[in-house]
Amino acid sequence: MILLALSFNEILPLIVFLVFMVLTWGALTLLSSKKSHAEERLERMGKNHSSADFDMNSPDEKKRFSGLKEAISSLGGAMEPQSALEKNALKVKLANAGFRSETAPMVYHGIRMVCLGVCLLPALAFFLLKDGFSIKAFQYIVIFGGLGFYLPQIGLWYLRSTRQKEIFLTLPDALDLLVVCVESGLGLDAALRKVTEEMKEHAKTICEEFSIANMQLQMGRPRREVLHDLGVRTGVDDVRSLAAILIQADRFGSSIAQALRVQSDSMRTRRRQLAEEKAAKTAVQLIFPLVLFIFPAIFVVLCGPAAIQIQKGLLKN
Repeated sequence: MILLALSFNEILPLIVFLVFMVLTWGALTLLSSKKSHAEERLERMGKNHSSADFDMNSPDEKKRFSGLKEAISSLGGAMEPQSALEKNALKVKLANAGFRSETAPMVYHGIRMVCLGVCLLPALAFFLLKDGFSIKAFQYIVIFGGLGFYLPQIGLWYLRSTRQKEIFLTLPDALDLLVVCVESGLGLDAALRKVTEEMKEHAKTICEEFSIANMQLQMGRPRREVLHDLGVRTGVDDVRSLAAILIQADRFGSSIAQALRVQSDSMRTRRRQLAEEKAAKTAVQLIFPLVLFIFPAIFVVLCGPAAIQIQKGLLKN
């Protein structure tokens, strides 16, 4: 009630002070969590070379945002789900979006908490000062709070769909090159390595996934588990079917080159069917813009002069 009695000019210095304290705390957190140069060199030396080739963040950027990442992770630990099923589902979604770190779920929940606070606290202060404790103010506060809470989910869905679309578009070229490499006498491991070397400039996402799979094969993991993880990690149906065919070929001892060629042909057929389906939907999808935007303008142009003449004739009579 005391805050409601104050005017906006009186409460503005308090808001500025709180914002300044939050920014100072964030800067001190970033500065206090920097690692030494020796620790950074040991981490880079211990990192596998094949996965380091596709690391998009430089060491300076990692050093700059490491403290913020740890702070957000500790903040999101309270929202982390307790059941293993929910944890695994969230990890799969984050992996489909390209976030494979063990702390990725905690960082994600921390970002949700930060977005909730950023959207909710200003709305709470503004609408309570403007409308008081009314139903209208409560409705606006709930809307802004829900927007801040679900905004990271929308961002995660966008990143996930964009990455899956990129894999879907670059997979035919990678599969054709993989077929050529296998038919020329290379093994599956060497073929994956060759595809990664040849396509890493224009197909970074799928080459990153192939590089991770190749690194796991070199570490001694069974090929069946590596291919299954590749399909789950990408979340693309074509990659899952490719992994299933390679697993069956490896289990029954059939030709991998023949299996890849069959998969390539079936993928081309499926893509042609998808293109034909989109072309068939075009006529139906054009009805709504025609009726809503184009037909009214045509109606005015055709019937407008006649309506004006009819109106003039009625006024004369």
